[in-house]
This record gives sequence, structure tokens and C-alpha cells, in this order.
Amino acid sequence: MKHVLYAYGDKEKISWLIESDEKTVFENREHVENYKDKISNSESKTIALHVGIFWGIGVFIIKNKDSIKIKIDDTEIFDEFTGKKKSQSELIQKRIGFIRQLINQRKLEVSCELIIPEDNKANRFGK
Repeated sequence: MKHVLYAYGDKEKISWLIESDEKTVFENREHVENYKDKISNSESKTIALHVGIFWGIGVFIIKNKDSIKIKIDDTEIFDEFTGKKKSQSELIQKRIGFIRQLINQRKLEVSCELIIPEDNKANRFGK
């Protein structure tokens, strides 16, 4: 099955949206105290991406060998994920590493697309 994944985060919360052939789901969470107001927006978006993929697998939306197009609105995350440029943030580096492990373990076919923030469908707080 094919999916499109959007992830959003700021200093207080994270959200993700998964579009697939069958349905579209939107989820959001407040940051745990260890992260709330202590990390950058880029780090928060990376956490949202990681949690979104992990959650999607956990609720059986994303299955082994599925295809995921990740739409990212942050160049630091996009560059780290695609290998173009290493992030200065250890948190981003580690989270992208965990995401790569999930991709490999589940044999997912993943592509990334850099989008403008206005096109990020996961940014639905207060809307």
C-alpha cells in the first residue's frame, strides 16, 4: 500500500498525518516534559516524524513492504534524511537513525519530498 506522511512539531507539541488509499488519519500529542520548550522546531519535527512512522506501524496502517512518501518542510531534516548534509543536532541524527532502522526492519520503500511549510497538512493545530 502507498502512504503519504506529513509531520509537524514545535516547542510544545507534535502531530502527524498519514494519507493512504483507504483513509487519512491525523494525530497529535503534547511533548513530554523532557522536550517541552527545550528543543528546536526542527528537533520537534524529527520526533513527530519518528513517532508518526512508529505509530502508523503500531496501529497497522503502515505494513511491511509498504511505500511511504515523506513530505518534509524543514531543510535540516530533509538534508540529514537524504544524506545531503549532516545535522548539527545529535537528537536529529539519532532520530533519523531510528527511522532508518524501522525502514530496514519493515522493508519499507521510502522517498522524501521537500515542501513549503504552508503545504504541511500535519500543521493543523487550532485550525
